Amino acid sequence: MTRTLPAVLMSLLLFPAVSAAELPKPTAVMDLWPDGPPDTNGLSGPEKGTRCVGNISKPTLLVYLPGGDRKPTAAVVITPGGGYGVVCVEPEGYPIAELLIQRGIAAIICKYRLPNGHHLVPANDARRAIRTVRHNAARWNIDPKRIGVWGFSAGGHLASTVSTVFDSGKADARDTVERHSSRPDFSVLFYPVITMKDGAVHKGSRRNLVGAAPKSTLLERYSNESRVTKQTPPTFLLHCTDDLAVPVENSLGYYRQLVAKSVPATLLIFESGSHGPTAFNKNPSWLAAFDRWLTARGAK
Repeated sequence: MTRTLPAVLMSLLLFPAVSAAELPKPTAVMDLWPDGPPDTNGLSGPEKGTRCVGNISKPTLLVYLPGGDRKPTAAVVITPGGGYGVVCVEPEGYPIAELLIQRGIAAIICKYRLPNGHHLVPANDARRAIRTVRHNAARWNIDPKRIGVWGFSAGGHLASTVSTVFDSGKADARDTVERHSSRPDFSVLFYPVITMKDGAVHKGSRRNLVGAAPKSTLLERYSNESRVTKQTPPTFLLHCTDDLAVPVENSLGYYRQLVAKSVPATLLIFESGSHGPTAFNKNPSWLAAFDRWLTARGAK
């Protein structure tokens, strides 16, 4: 049976100025690095903004767990977009958590640090988020072998970064979280920034991640279409042809590499919807396809 968009999702997408009382309340909020991160992005002071948050120096996880008695569930780490200049938790975080919870899937929004001239920082946070979910799998009743990542726009670049460059953890690490793998078991990318190369790049994301005049080695390092391997997780992509911010070639290029490496991949391309939540809000047929894909991946 085809499901309709949850009411909370529709309200957040159609009416983005939502009061805090209407937002879903997380089961838990936790510091991503309780003892402090191993690196810095050079920012300090309070965060700025609520709908899209900037000046993040202390990354956090907002944990949403399905209620009731249940078997261990799948989980998804959500990385909202914002051009690597802010993290848009309201339009691309809260409603997605609500959607997942309604499907019996745990949702963890990662409010990651922005690079601010330190390109390693966002991916370090995203990998740490995946490790943290695995570390807490028993406590949160999550299956540690069914942990995915879902990214939007620049958050999609971040999600594709950790889907192409990951590790199995350090077995002897003093920090027990770091003993876990950072590889997502599946990946969802909505209108993602993928490449850093001229032609299809989103210049704002590139500038914020690697600077105004990056070295060619950095451009190659963060052009994730060139980082796909047979170990890249199964991927569901969504993009719109009329996306003028992040050209659809980003998803097309990534999809072609997934197919070339025999990685299971689904790509939905809609004629119109532009960039941002309108891409899926105006094309509700994506949800039935997404539900089928989640079932095929064993996430539901």
